[in-house]
Amino acid sequence: MSTDLGTVERMETRELVHFVTQRTRFTLLNNILQHPDQLPSMYELEELNPSVSDATVYKHIQKLIDAGIVKEVALDDDQRRQGYPWKFYGLTEEGREFLEEHNLLAAEETLQRIYETISDKPEKMVKYENTPRPNDA
Repeated sequence: MSTDLGTVERMETRELVHFVTQRTRFTLLNNILQHPDQLPSMYELEELNPSVSDATVYKHIQKLIDAGIVKEVALDDDQRRQGYPWKFYGLTEEGREFLEEHNLLAAEETLQRIYETISDKPEKMVKYENTPRPNDA
């Protein structure tokens, strides 16, 4: 997956702000920011968005990847464990810079505190949340 910001560089700033603040995409970006490692798995993103279909979550993550805002990172083969996720989603450096530049990261700490208060997470989500993440993310 390319994170060269090909789309970001071709989009007008106003278009890109509108693109990332579309409700589902902005929610997914907030989910990434609030995650303890800022690298949730697809399952975690799906669980955090029960009113959106899994296919919609996937589609919008792919759009954010294509735009260069989000990157997919994977565990090395020798780090993967059966029954645990091995692909995770986080902000690219350029994506973080863009969000920061347009004051879209202002609530980052608040989002993290809110996430910490979620007490009714499914067991599988807690298990996935504690899965090792790639070191080079």
